[in-house]
Amino acid sequence: MAFESLSEKFQRLFKKMRRESTLTEQNMADALREIRVALLEADVNYKVVKAFIEEVRNKALGQEVLTKVNPSEMLIKICHDELVTLLGSEQTALILNKSSFTTIMMVGLQGSGKTTTAGKLAKLYKEKYGKKVLLVGLDVYRPAALDQLEAIAHKIDVPFFSLGLEHKPQEIALAALKKAKEENFDLMILDTAGRLQIDELLMQELKDIIDEVHPNESLLLVDAMAGQDAVNVAKTFHEEVPLTGIVMSKLDGDAKGGAALSIKYISGLPIKFIGTGEKLGDLEPFHPDRMADRILGMGDVVSLVEKAQQVIDQKEAEREGKKLLEGAFTLEDMVKQMKMVQRMGSLSSIIKMIPGMPKISEEDKNRAEREMKMFEVIISSMTPYERKHPEVLKNSRKTRIARGSGTTNADVNRVLKKYEQTKTMMKQMRQFKGRGFPPFGGGF
Repeated sequence: MAFESLSEKFQRLFKKMRRESTLTEQNMADALREIRVALLEADVNYKVVKAFIEEVRNKALGQEVLTKVNPSEMLIKICHDELVTLLGSEQTALILNKSSFTTIMMVGLQGSGKTTTAGKLAKLYKEKYGKKVLLVGLDVYRPAALDQLEAIAHKIDVPFFSLGLEHKPQEIALAALKKAKEENFDLMILDTAGRLQIDELLMQELKDIIDEVHPNESLLLVDAMAGQDAVNVAKTFHEEVPLTGIVMSKLDGDAKGGAALSIKYISGLPIKFIGTGEKLGDLEPFHPDRMADRILGMGDVVSLVEKAQQVIDQKEAEREGKKLLEGAFTLEDMVKQMKMVQRMGSLSSIIKMIPGMPKISEEDKNRAEREMKMFEVIISSMTPYERKHPEVLKNSRKTRIARGSGTTNADVNRVLKKYEQTKTMMKQMRQFKGRGFPPFGGGF
């Protein structure tokens, strides 16, 4: 995940500062030196680093009650505020036209993931906000781009529009505009052509499309893995074409994160969405304050709850919760719990949103995810009766289940042991019900 190394360095620094009784010029200078190095190693633009350090220094040493404030708390607060400022101060939502439909134009270099991101955006606004969305293919230079966008539109069940390869992009955009008006669409997303590099032809084409349809939003897709090149692309595009915001992809990868921290300061463009994975559901509105929380190791519970609400049916969750508290917990219920967790994303992405979670190695995360999949296969190999009455599982049944799932008797025993641990935890929760502090444990 992006920012992982930077987050670790901030947390080590804050831990060191907790041992200090007051905030002085000397320990502040030492802390700022470490922050500067950490930001530069995270590939943050040097101008941004300089401005960030200066602001933190001025605010920290300008406090009138230095001797009465915990140094680590003061530093965390100041760094958090300055990170939020760097990232954009506040979440910048799309400019939606309330009196008519909204047009969004997606632009970017070839290979940046623009077409997939157009589909992600359509899925997000269709499913989360209930909008009637039209996906429009304007890339007439790469036939596969139109096929790809049409396939994505079919997958997420939204209409697709294009006039094929024989028409100019601006002609297709104008025809799509007419269709959107006549058929009362709420949102029209234009997937424009990319180039291997920024050139005059690309820029003129984008200007022609803008002149024809006057999009409410012109969003540039940049790759977080590109580092400072992404910042330079954003700056150059914005100098040529009136952009309104950035969509940053691949923030779930091992990018250092410097592009995200630099792009608003250098280009003046707000980050509006972030891509957090390859699936069509892996696109989130960007919240600077929540990202600052993640960078400083404070988690992001709000985003975690929102993600859970998107993938978990509330009535189903209430029914399952009632069953658990009543003690009616079976192996089938255990599988349902695992599937709920899997629908929220990778275990790694979930853990990073929980404040105070200890660092877990990639090997441990991968092992836990493999174990969840194996448990599901083993439980699926049981009969419906066995899932509801696991006490009947003796050696002969376990051998049959192991063979059917391609595992061993020891693996089957591990599933049953985990089930008993979870059942015990649920029993304890019933005992603590109403006291406000249920115990934790028994999870993966």
